[in-house]
Amino acid sequence: MSHQYELLHAPGATPIKGWVRGVPLESQAHEQLRNIASLPFVGPWLAVMPDVHLGKGATVGSVVPTRGAIIPAAVGVDIGCGMAAVRTTLRAKDLPDNLALLRSSIERSVPVGNGPGGDHRKRPDSIDTRIAQSGLVPRLEAVRAKHPKVRNDKLDKQLGTLGGGNHFIEICLDEADAMWVMLHSGSRGTGNLIGTYFIEQARRQLERRVLGYRLPDKDLAFFLEGEPLFEEYVEAVSWAQDYARENREAMMARVLHEMRQRLPKFQLEKMAVNCHHNYVQREQHHGESLLVTRKGAVSARAGELGIIPGSMGTCSYIVRGKGNADSFHSCSHGAGRVMSRTQARASITLKQHREATAHVECRKDAAVIDESPAAYKSIDAVMAAQTDLVEVLHTLRQVICIKG
Repeated sequence: MSHQYELLHAPGATPIKGWVRGVPLESQAHEQLRNIASLPFVGPWLAVMPDVHLGKGATVGSVVPTRGAIIPAAVGVDIGCGMAAVRTTLRAKDLPDNLALLRSSIERSVPVGNGPGGDHRKRPDSIDTRIAQSGLVPRLEAVRAKHPKVRNDKLDKQLGTLGGGNHFIEICLDEADAMWVMLHSGSRGTGNLIGTYFIEQARRQLERRVLGYRLPDKDLAFFLEGEPLFEEYVEAVSWAQDYARENREAMMARVLHEMRQRLPKFQLEKMAVNCHHNYVQREQHHGESLLVTRKGAVSARAGELGIIPGSMGTCSYIVRGKGNADSFHSCSHGAGRVMSRTQARASITLKQHREATAHVECRKDAAVIDESPAAYKSIDAVMAAQTDLVEVLHTLRQVICIKG
């Protein structure tokens, strides 16, 4: 039976199945994948998505199944980061000639960026209501009871905020000129703190372990099932994943509110998606119970909806999973970086960035150069490499892009 993946492992090693035909795979990322696959609890194989690139600890764009162990650095610090999208009854003709006013009103309603400016100055009542109804506060307190260093002072200040880096809010049009809202964010400062804290705890555990094998990278430090820290990490990471989903829902509500103030009346259509792409959960695959970590990968079970965004100036895709067992029912989470942020800032000019985003109402300043389309792989090539993982339902082109 033919398949689209290539085998990327050395003979005799844990298999690495990579959907990388026609897309660049840097040698450092390949080496990092082999390091992960060398761990005795990783398997039955590693799945690599076409947006793969070097990450901290584990490779971004990888699906890491483990038996009886969990690697906090593979989940990362942007726990629960993911996408949300909803289709509206609005059409392209309903957009005003000047999109800058709509963009600035959304930026005023949803705090963007890192640092204090990315927090709520005055928290909206709707956020307080959402927090009260979510049960997030007592759950975080239960984590803090065992791990007091996990702070809780950002929980309410950051629910419904975007953050920085590659997080964004977009107004898009699909192939039928239907208007969508799409956004990308995670568990913000609290999730980052949880990730950082437990990665450090895993490293400390590593110093006390007697291993019968070599751990190639201390960032691959792990917790073993049965250890108290294993269960405590699962509890904390589950909280962060739920907070991230709630954060996206809160932001979506704020964006739609601003659109209702400035655009003709509209309804939301049934097509709505909210999916993680940095997370871990227990799943059944190939007759066994595995802990599946998707670091920059999306669940793509048969019939499941997902979102694969491009970059600031390229298309994004609403997809439906094909339930490919070889990929552990997964697909890519985006285009994937082809340049580090430092490389992008050094090699992409402001003129190039402005030309690449000329058709989009977005920031054109030097501070977003590292998010310019040239810093990313070709989304077309990424999609072509995974046609056995997903089918495309809608192709979105952005008209407004808000970056943190």
